[in-house]
Amino acid sequence: MADLRDLLPHSKKDVKFDAKAKLFLVNEVAEMKNCNNCIFLEARKGKDLYMWISRVPDGPSAKFLVENLHTMSELKLTGNCLKGSRPILFFDKQFDESPAFRLLKEMLTQILGSPKGHPKVKPFVDHQFSFFLADNRIWFRNYQLIKSDEKAAGHVDTLVEIGPRFCLNPIRILSGSFGGKTLWQNSAFVTPSRARAALKRPKQETVRSRRKQMKKRKKHTERNFVGEDDLDQVF
Repeated sequence: MADLRDLLPHSKKDVKFDAKAKLFLVNEVAEMKNCNNCIFLEARKGKDLYMWISRVPDGPSAKFLVENLHTMSELKLTGNCLKGSRPILFFDKQFDESPAFRLLKEMLTQILGSPKGHPKVKPFVDHQFSFFLADNRIWFRNYQLIKSDEKAAGHVDTLVEIGPRFCLNPIRILSGSFGGKTLWQNSAFVTPSRARAALKRPKQETVRSRRKQMKKRKKHTERNFVGEDDLDQVF
């Protein structure tokens, strides 16, 4: 959360939102703070993190599952940039091949792009937000732009990663802000609970087979019980 706010100097945060069942109330909070776009982070079961991005108040909105999240302090990368500077937004060309991802590209551009003339945004461009499409997911990277000496022969500008890095697994796009008709839905999406259950299934089958063998052994022992021998108590 802190890393995301550092990347967006023009953002405004609000206190924790408890009414999970009534997400449309987030629109009222955004309007009170004079915000046109909104990012809402929703944590479930202490393991799963969902992210909503929405155009307030009329939509559209999109829901993602955040995966492979790594903070700046965790990565400890060598890249660095001026806090509050303007970023360059780079999108993979695959975003233009699908109407759904073209819409997501436009929404991410409006939300993560720094507004021109904002008092908290410095008029410098020294880092780049990169969005790549792979495995039907959106991979985010933040790079520092290092300009080479133009007078040197064969000068090449380089990119050094700053962080954070995360992956967005799109779930669905809604026509309204935190509600409305479903414009697009990811048919390949599997909830984290089902994924964890699938990983535990082989262990469950092993336990079931072991219990079945124990019951079978117990029935075999009861069926072939011949009784106690009186000679066992002689000595």
